[in-house]
Amino acid sequence: MKKLFLVLAAAVMTFGTAIAQEGATAAAEQPATEVVAETVNAETALAGESLHYVLMQKFLEGGWGWMLPILIVLVLGLAIAVERILFLTFSTINTKEFINDVEKALAEGGIEAAKEVCRNKRGPIASIFYQGLDRYHLGLDAVEKAVVSYGSVQTGRLESGLGWLSLFISLSPSLGFMGTVVGLVQSFDSIQAAGDISPALVAGGMKVALLTTLLGLIAAMVLQVFYNFVIVKIDGMVNEMEDASITLTDILTAYSKK
Repeated sequence: MKKLFLVLAAAVMTFGTAIAQEGATAAAEQPATEVVAETVNAETALAGESLHYVLMQKFLEGGWGWMLPILIVLVLGLAIAVERILFLTFSTINTKEFINDVEKALAEGGIEAAKEVCRNKRGPIASIFYQGLDRYHLGLDAVEKAVVSYGSVQTGRLESGLGWLSLFISLSPSLGFMGTVVGLVQSFDSIQAAGDISPALVAGGMKVALLTTLLGLIAAMVLQVFYNFVIVKIDGMVNEMEDASITLTDILTAYSKK
């Protein structure tokens, strides 16, 4: 997981550096005459600008020093969200089929056969069943305590990483608002230095303010959607775990009376 974050962070930093270099090259190669500039603008208007070019320009106009941290936060948040979604997907099993297999193994081979079924199955429900079956010789009270305790452990594993995801959701707009404040300060500094107020003086600072806020809000909304999706999936799995735990207790109670 840590290696994944390092790779993604390095990729984002490389992407930001490349954008800065492209922007510098584009500025150095800008036409010297108004005739050429008008021709290029006309051709661009006819052909249309690519999405990559537009995003690169907006990224540079917002100031890569403020836009890049927001982009890194977004990428790291997406990495955690994708990792959680994959983990939850691979942890999902057909609960009814699994319980039927455990009951069949218990009836045919006893506790050890049922434990073997749980051992060969992935997911938190199989782990809870194994812990309960492993303590059957201690009595049903011990089974219930083991199921409850290990259920809490499995819930904690399902929710691993959500604290970081929540942090990135809060951090994205905060970085955007910080860029907004810096942009406003730049605008006032320009006015103070010029001793006059004109749209040209404040345009640069205001553009930084608006673009950083926009990217921060977009990043927060994207991460919030993934966060809610993961939370809903976890809630569903926890409900299945609780229902399966009750079923295990009933199965072992009936087995003990034979």
